[in-house]
Amino acid sequence: MIQRAVVSEYISTNFGTSEDFLFEKHPSFGVFRHPISGKWFGVLMEIPRSKVYVSEADDEDIVILNVKINPELGEILRNKPGIYAAYHMNKQHWVSLDLSQLSELSEVAQLVEDSFKLTR
Repeated sequence: MIQRAVVSEYISTNFGTSEDFLFEKHPSFGVFRHPISGKWFGVLMEIPRSKVYVSEADDEDIVILNVKINPELGEILRNKPGIYAAYHMNKQHWVSLDLSQLSELSEVAQLVEDSFKLTR
């Protein structure tokens, strides 16, 4: 399990931006914007588990990170454990990473870097 704070610190340190908390209704939703283009390249959220795992009734919160992807890789990525069709984003261009299902920051780091490049 990767902690939210670790991902936030990694992104801030390596990409020169920190979380923007834009949504009054959802104070735990943190957006990372590309420092040059201003486009979103990551969104950290705490959401009910049932939003990602539709067949489960468990509403315990999980932490997910949405990242932008090359649409050609979408199907391949979504077949990996812990990676799902994006919650609340375009499902062709974004995926959700369930941080409770991932154990290595390196699994997240490459996807964050790719997302950053795609929003340049």
